Amino acid sequence: MVMTAREVDPRVQAFLGGGPKRLLIGGDFVEAASGKTFATHDPATGDRLAEVAEGDAADIDRAVQAARRAFDGGPWPAMTAAERSRLIWRLADLIEERSEVFAQLETLDNGKPLTVARRDDVGGTVEYFRYYAGWPTKIEGATVPVSVADTFAYTLRQPVGVCGQIVPWNYPLMMAAWKVAPALAAGCTVVLKPAEQTPLSAILLGELCLEAGIPPGVVNVVTGYGETAGAALAAHPHVDKVAFTGSSEVGRLILRAASQSNLKKVSLELGGKSPNIVFADADMDAAREGAAAGIFYNMGQDCTAGSRVFVEHGIYDDVAQFIADQAAKLRVGPGFDEATEIGPLVSQEQLDRVLGYIELGPGEGARILSGGGRAEGAELQKGFFVKPTVLANARNDMRVAQEEIFGPVVSVIPFRDVEDVVRQGNDIAYGLGAGIWTKNLAKAHRVASALRAGTVWVNTYGATDAALPFGGFKESGHGREMGFEAIHLYTEVKSVWVNLAES
Repeated sequence: MVMTAREVDPRVQAFLGGGPKRLLIGGDFVEAASGKTFATHDPATGDRLAEVAEGDAADIDRAVQAARRAFDGGPWPAMTAAERSRLIWRLADLIEERSEVFAQLETLDNGKPLTVARRDDVGGTVEYFRYYAGWPTKIEGATVPVSVADTFAYTLRQPVGVCGQIVPWNYPLMMAAWKVAPALAAGCTVVLKPAEQTPLSAILLGELCLEAGIPPGVVNVVTGYGETAGAALAAHPHVDKVAFTGSSEVGRLILRAASQSNLKKVSLELGGKSPNIVFADADMDAAREGAAAGIFYNMGQDCTAGSRVFVEHGIYDDVAQFIADQAAKLRVGPGFDEATEIGPLVSQEQLDRVLGYIELGPGEGARILSGGGRAEGAELQKGFFVKPTVLANARNDMRVAQEEIFGPVVSVIPFRDVEDVVRQGNDIAYGLGAGIWTKNLAKAHRVASALRAGTVWVNTYGATDAALPFGGFKESGHGREMGFEAIHLYTEVKSVWVNLAES
């Protein structure tokens, strides 16, 4: 199905038209200091969607100074918690009012199925902002009894300051919400740097921040490349905290930049290579379907994708073949086709990366049960489409099992018993997510406790909620987003001592 202009919401057409999209700095939409722009493309067709301002270090500096002024002396710090809450809720309402615009922009820019973008990306974003709209009036300190006579001691929880926020391309709007919402709730100001592959929804989000009444300079959006704009944001001496979601390699660079500038606070949500474990005593229908859904959701472009499926020996062939059959049935196509279940990968670079791993698997001894290359069909050849691929006879020490592919490619690995699968599941650099499928409650708790992962799903896979913390162990990062833990990321605790003794 080829998308036509008639199928695109007129509001989306208006947003994409009218010249290059500009940077949001200090409440104004401005060109990049260099005057440069770059193109963002539809991964389903390769067609250019829009020209976008190419911000760099000079623009990051302008945005940081605007955020600094808004935090230190603007109306934002003088607002009551209730006023901040009302503005964040208003922003959620505006996103909901334009939900179809955001969903179509995500599908055009990222490639994901429109049905998924509507339900999960945009719907989840609205609920996420509403959840954090409730937090400003609940951020509090404590009175603390101390062992010093005639002393009153208490703590204050105060906003950390100016926050640099760098988000990835797999969930452009949702990942921006995961960072912007708690930062605003805490009273911080923000410089948001979206991924260069998917900048459009962040620009519209910036527009709606102003429309909601959030003061100029509180939210700034600088589009550009990671090695220029992103690096400058991580290293800027007037940024108090940087939050990043992306690869472990870039996470290391951000830590280094932060340590060499002003030792700013850093939170990182990085890569994953999650084990999804199927025991022989599981509800087999649910487990097999959960194993397939855990890898193929969002085209496998998900840091918690269950890309290592461990299957107990006695049921290995059955489960591996079921996943392969499911992969073969999935409808690959453009995201605007309502029947599409697997959209394109985000870029030519990502397509080349995934195809490289698919070629590597058989060379390491794995066997392709399903998929194994670019998707076929004339209308798919212009885009970055790949067949969902199942690699059987895989071992945990193979590169396809150890390295994050970030595509619809799964390694199915056999195991003997609980001790064996816990050892193999933990034998990896990452620790973001894990899944367990079993009817044995004692076994489920035992394995969940033993796995080194920030989130463990039992008899389900991939669920998140704004109220429950999310983050990783080991090279999957540090810090927790969502829940009250995200408020911790954007606040500092101050201790106050008051001498009550008479002079």
